[in-house]
Amino acid sequence: MSTRLARRRTAAAALGLASALVLAACSNPSEGGTTEVAAASGAKTKINISPDQNRVTTDKVDSIAAEVPEKIRKRGTLELVASSGSAAPLTFYATDNKTVIGVEPDLAYLVADVLGLKPHINTVSWENIFVGLDSAKYDAGFSNITVTEERKEKYDFATYREDNLGFGAKKGSGLKVTGPADVAGKTVAVSSGTNQEKLLIEWSKENEKAGRKPVDIKYYQNDSDTYLALQSGRIDLYLGPNPTAAYHAATTGKTEVVGTYSGAGATLQGLIAATTKKDSGLAKPLADALNHVIDNGTYAKVLKRWGLSDEAVTKSEINPPGLPRTNK
Repeated sequence: MSTRLARRRTAAAALGLASALVLAACSNPSEGGTTEVAAASGAKTKINISPDQNRVTTDKVDSIAAEVPEKIRKRGTLELVASSGSAAPLTFYATDNKTVIGVEPDLAYLVADVLGLKPHINTVSWENIFVGLDSAKYDAGFSNITVTEERKEKYDFATYREDNLGFGAKKGSGLKVTGPADVAGKTVAVSSGTNQEKLLIEWSKENEKAGRKPVDIKYYQNDSDTYLALQSGRIDLYLGPNPTAAYHAATTGKTEVVGTYSGAGATLQGLIAATTKKDSGLAKPLADALNHVIDNGTYAKVLKRWGLSDEAVTKSEINPPGLPRTNK
């Protein structure tokens, strides 16, 4: 195991994770729709949010393409699925409000290049990602999906990014989240069916066992409703992917990230992965394609393009340890 992989498997990775983006950004419509975001290193990344993406590309690798199940090879397309909720810089809509852009689609396109397939991205509600994978309507999900032990019963995973969660609060809230006690009695929004919901529920139970108040958990249909509730004071915090929380803070100046946490819980660095139906035969070619783009440098270019270099992995792993069923 490499030094970096070993480091990922430590409790130190759970709290105090560096934000993928620091809170400084501006938009310049005269430059074709761009947003400038400062990366954790201090360097600034200008993010293209126009429909003309000029994505990073790479060449087909015949030996890896040959690993793809015959049915998909004959079809010639890779049916991909992502969440329809706008979550910049992961998956969201360009300035034309119809072109799907973000780091997730970029990585999906890159993998499709290696496999010699035409990528077709389908956007659906979060729960329908898994319904579609179950029915084989979609080949793979690229939608900030965390590896969890429960999900591994039904799905195979090929990892491609670290998974860090962020607690968003209204700017100047004075709040700081470092553990369960900091959210006791607080009203916290979270998306249903996510690993962050699971973590928040367990924190709430832990608070009750310790004699503290439980978390008042709220659910909203989309991010715009969540941030409206945050600004109006109807909720204290929002727990979601750290890249989206940091991006919102950077581009609006109205919120801030007041705590971060590993998406796999207290003892394990969370990992985001391409997700396929169990035993579909796609996990290995996806992992091999991802390792190829990691090795040839195009993967790093994609992450840098979206200001997410700090979430890079050095290797795509198939079905590694994920969020435990109980976060102990």
